[in-house]
Amino acid sequence: MKLLILTQYFPPEVGAPQNRLFELAVRLKEAGVDVTVLTAMPNYPKMEIFEGYKDKKYVYEEMEGLKVHRSSIYVSKSKSILNRLRNYFSFVYSSRKCGVNKIGDVDIILCESPPLFLGYSALYLKRKKKAKLVFNVSDLWPESAEKLGVVTNKTMLSLAYKLESKLYNNSELITGQTQGICKSINERFPHKKTYWLPNGVDLNYYDPFNVTETNWREKNNISKNDFVFLYAGIIGIAQGLEIILQAAKLVKDKTAIKFVLLGNGHEKQRLVELKQKNNLNNVIFIDSISKTEMPFVLRSVNAAIVPLKKLDLFKGAIPSKIFESLAMQVPILLGVDGEARELFIEKGKCGLYFEPENTNELIQKVTEISSDLNLAKQLGVNGRNYVKEYFNRNTIGIKLLEQLKKL
Repeated sequence: MKLLILTQYFPPEVGAPQNRLFELAVRLKEAGVDVTVLTAMPNYPKMEIFEGYKDKKYVYEEMEGLKVHRSSIYVSKSKSILNRLRNYFSFVYSSRKCGVNKIGDVDIILCESPPLFLGYSALYLKRKKKAKLVFNVSDLWPESAEKLGVVTNKTMLSLAYKLESKLYNNSELITGQTQGICKSINERFPHKKTYWLPNGVDLNYYDPFNVTETNWREKNNISKNDFVFLYAGIIGIAQGLEIILQAAKLVKDKTAIKFVLLGNGHEKQRLVELKQKNNLNNVIFIDSISKTEMPFVLRSVNAAIVPLKKLDLFKGAIPSKIFESLAMQVPILLGVDGEARELFIEKGKCGLYFEPENTNELIQKVTEISSDLNLAKQLGVNGRNYVKEYFNRNTIGIKLLEQLKKL
């Protein structure tokens, strides 16, 4: 079987889709699949082409045996919708050209969305290669963009919904990262086959028993006696991270509690200014780090905070940062209702739930878990046991291959 993974995001970039697709590709290759990746020059999240890739229109490399083709992409630090569209469509154009000229025949194309527009390239290559299309939906776009107010232009939204429909109807299989995504697609396209392809975790890589003590706290001026809450990921609109700063403001008197926000994104500067305005010395911002450093960071914190804005849309969301935290026996404070709450709080008993955007509830859970170290430890142990049983990436890869063989 020859599989082409088409994605705008891939390592050496750091992020949830990058890690998820890379880990999946490696496991499929190990199972005997001939895997090729077609992706963009690495640039995310700082929107700067990485060193070694600048001023290049095409790069071929191999990563752990994976054949990786990279084509050009327009990047800009501007947040305007025009520049975002230029970013998306520049890769649509270059990936079509690269796919035809540099990549041979393939049996299946697995296209990652968002960005939804990459589907144009997927449909073109599907016809040229006479391949079957698997469309992987990690976020219901344009629905999420509309409900978050990121896109308000009615004409643009209408065109995006038409593209979404065309992509689903021309896919042999639609995979969704959550059960909620699959349910939404099933309700609107009942004639199409969907498959839940959850995110997961490499339990050998994220193993608290193989990570020695680190000097991470010392390097960031954090006392070994502090109870540290970590948010790690994109600092964007959807996460609603101002709730963490609001909570930090109200527990300033509890000097042994610290909040760390690790990552980059469009909202970071605004939140840094909010920290400075309120003189929040208990809040620490750290730039994105490499994947190799994450186990050491997680080994050094006491709990992770996983928030999203209070939208019905997110009741089907499962933030990927949950898995690494739980694998490292780090309990979570989950501000996400719906599917994530059901899986990780009610079934897995891996942490404590607080209502999204409810600062008072977050403070209650911060106080509860920071004052009961035995509770924190037990929730962490539960977390690793739970993801080991249900979200092991090795098992996920094997089950996906079974689905691909049926196409």
